[in-house]
Amino acid sequence: MSLLQEERDIIVSNEYVDSFDFAEVKEFVKNASKDLFISHHFKNADKMLVQPRGGFPTYKKQFALNEFFVNANVDVLPLTIDSNTRLNDYSTASRMLRLSEENDVDMLNGYPLVNHGYRTTRKMITHFNKPVSLRHGTPDARLLIETAIASGIFDIEGGPITYLLPYSKNFPLDKAFLYWKYVERVCANYSELNEPINRESFGPLTATLVPPAITIVIQLLEMLLSLEEGVKSFSVSFSQTGSMNQDIVTGAVIKKLAKFYAEEIGCGDAAIHLVYHQWMGAFPMDKDFAEQLINMSTVIASMVGADKIITKTREEASGIPTKEANAKTVANTQYTLRILNGLPTIVDEEEEDILTLEVKAIMEAVFNDPADTLWRKVFNSIKNGIIDVPFSPHIINHNEMITIRDANKNIRIIERGNVPIPDRCFEYEKSKCDLTKDTTSIVNDIIHDIGIMM
Repeated sequence: MSLLQEERDIIVSNEYVDSFDFAEVKEFVKNASKDLFISHHFKNADKMLVQPRGGFPTYKKQFALNEFFVNANVDVLPLTIDSNTRLNDYSTASRMLRLSEENDVDMLNGYPLVNHGYRTTRKMITHFNKPVSLRHGTPDARLLIETAIASGIFDIEGGPITYLLPYSKNFPLDKAFLYWKYVERVCANYSELNEPINRESFGPLTATLVPPAITIVIQLLEMLLSLEEGVKSFSVSFSQTGSMNQDIVTGAVIKKLAKFYAEEIGCGDAAIHLVYHQWMGAFPMDKDFAEQLINMSTVIASMVGADKIITKTREEASGIPTKEANAKTVANTQYTLRILNGLPTIVDEEEEDILTLEVKAIMEAVFNDPADTLWRKVFNSIKNGIIDVPFSPHIINHNEMITIRDANKNIRIIERGNVPIPDRCFEYEKSKCDLTKDTTSIVNDIIHDIGIMM
């Protein structure tokens, strides 16, 4: 028995898990319908795939949500996991699930997949026969991913950086790297049986004034960590920045560099896709404005050439969206995509050159770290502030990089901290901003920039 299989046996022998039958799961994946694999749809789709968010605690409500989505012509179903499961607290999740079922009140903010188990969940997944994307935010997702794949969920979001720095304060980063290494290996193993399992990185990060260079570097590094374990289908992603031009530039650079770095490590045969998140910052309370923002995001996703768009709802600012609101967004987004024909191609060579130089300089600094493995190099780079995510709550993150919007709403770096932004690029970034103001005015500008869409 391999070391990995030994570890897998230990992981699934959790008291909240029904007995796991690896042989049966393997057979299931091998014979699963191609329609359940998003990697299969990416290869054969002639349009951008539309995927909402959404998760309810009970099987019944999750099933009803999926029915609404299917009627709204969804391409990819979401399964958003509750926050107790994200923290590996299956005991509380179990209790809250029982209360949700007994009282018909949602006591969890998502679907407790581990507690429902793969045998139950698989019935729902195979019934709808559409690809399902697992959305969670879990630093230690080993048991969750085993249960997800056994259920028929073949699109797994997350990673050791993107699911830790935006969400956690104290969870050890080195452990997250090792736990996600396990996830990559499990996904790579299952990928040999049928269509590839798709891994997707979480591009929005803190969704607060994150400059494109940082977003792209983290996307590329999570991609490389995944590909080096044998994953053959990977999605890099980013979210709407607030500047259409900056989004188009980011899309162009991330596509070009993902291909470049995949080839650099001998994984040019892997399929790389681009996912665009509709606005992830604070949403306007006015529901009509929210709808305008969602439509705008869809237009930009088309101009960026994304393979998949992840939607928001008009109820975003006021609480957890209803299934009706979620379905409405899917139908509207599909309509907008259908009528968007003949969009112009916009290229901003200067911005692309600057961004490419920034990303390559940071990547080079990461690769030059003396550690012996890529994950250790990345770990050290975050620890040393070479990678710095604005507004991350995690204690290891330096939070020394300061960003602000310029007059055209582009996110600009005005303090680089330890991030090795080349001097020429740094001067260019600062030249776009009015830095003659006093500190208080600049701080006020930053606060204003955070709530730019409200």
